[in-house]
Amino acid sequence: MTAEAGVFHEPEEFLRGNPEYERTRRLDELRRTEYGYLDEQGHLYLDYTGAGLAARSQYRAHEERLAGTLFGNPHSMSPTSEAATDLVERARARVLRHFNADPADHVAIFTANATGAARLVGEAYPFSRKSRLVLTFDNHNSVNGLREFARRGHARTTYIPTRAPELRVDTGTLAAELARGRRGLFAYPAQSNFSGVRHPLDWIDLARQAGYDVLLDAAAFLPTARLDLSAVHPDFVIASWYKLFGYPTGVGCLVARKDTLAKLVRPWFSGGTIQAVSVGMPWHTMAPDEAAFEDGTLNFLSIPDVQFGLDWLDGIGVEVVGTRVRCLTGWFLARLTALRHGDGSPMVEVYGPLDTRSRGGTVAFNFLDLDGRVVDERLVATETSAAGISLRTGCFCNPGVGEDAFGLSPNTLRALRHTRTNTLDEYLELIGLPSAGAIRVSFGLASTVADVERFVTFAEHTYRDRVTNVAGLPPRDRC
Repeated sequence: MTAEAGVFHEPEEFLRGNPEYERTRRLDELRRTEYGYLDEQGHLYLDYTGAGLAARSQYRAHEERLAGTLFGNPHSMSPTSEAATDLVERARARVLRHFNADPADHVAIFTANATGAARLVGEAYPFSRKSRLVLTFDNHNSVNGLREFARRGHARTTYIPTRAPELRVDTGTLAAELARGRRGLFAYPAQSNFSGVRHPLDWIDLARQAGYDVLLDAAAFLPTARLDLSAVHPDFVIASWYKLFGYPTGVGCLVARKDTLAKLVRPWFSGGTIQAVSVGMPWHTMAPDEAAFEDGTLNFLSIPDVQFGLDWLDGIGVEVVGTRVRCLTGWFLARLTALRHGDGSPMVEVYGPLDTRSRGGTVAFNFLDLDGRVVDERLVATETSAAGISLRTGCFCNPGVGEDAFGLSPNTLRALRHTRTNTLDEYLELIGLPSAGAIRVSFGLASTVADVERFVTFAEHTYRDRVTNVAGLPPRDRC
């Protein structure tokens, strides 16, 4: 790799080892045009698991739509209302087509995000003393939060741990746990937002055959892979569309099987969710299917952008994006793990798989200084920001897999129950962690090999043969 005037050239070693990369060359042209703002601003974006990037065409389509037609609240029969309703329903149908989901069996419910979709299930699921919630340690907090609804329903929550170093769940252990005791809801991510591990979709049928309903968190999976609901049959799928194509924000989705949706009992009603209601007599009847779960007025000016985004992504090819991300992830892991200090000691510790087998383009790691100590994530966040690099630091709202990655035992964590500490730094000191998590780099549609080389060059120049300390770093306010 060479750098001339800030331009990073593709290394011949990478190109020889990745013939598949040649099939993704169209993405380089899109990077130059539709995503050219990255290079125009000198920015290195490495947080696609946090949010995708929007193409310039997406913004133009939104502007042209709003400039050309009037739209109003969909809950009416006026011309502006019907115009908005028509586009929302087209987007709803497009979502089901993207999942290859039969509209006779599935509904698409628009939410604010994947978190809102998970909450819809949790608050309405019929948890009781006769049911339980089964989760993997590897889950986003939006799914971990379901345990609070289970607790209120007097249902037990059981967690299945991951195993270091790859941070995968043993299928035999999972099957044995699903076969025990009461049935209920099983929830897990198709792809980890922490380690990039792709958990088997076979677990869906395994759990359903054991008598469980299944909630699949597809938020990190969908930007680089297809989920075919004619081949796998989760009861609920949650997603945030900005993860796939950057825009619009504030629009997510719950795709649900109609037969399982009928089990849910909403704890309240609101505008748009009821078919009829009386005040003089405390009576109401809910609207059918998805309408009963879409609270208030939908984001009718942004939901049509989902249809454009899905068409845009399909025009590029999700498989093409997945191929490029896989190639770049393999190269990044090879370059990262080869980094050494002058004395030969490693500069990096990776949490999760070191190859591209059954994993996505998310890599969690920490830098190690010359003394072998973890470089504080606050220092990395400060120095990467100064270099125009966007990545993620912390626990990534996925504490369970982090606890497994850092070897925290249940006995160690029990100390938190009785602590009176008030700051995150005091919590970390109590359980013996040198950092509040890890560094996360993730690749996506507009990523290039030059991005990998720029980051590795930065890392080598910044942390090789360096001894770091925490003097002057601000207190942590969150994980």
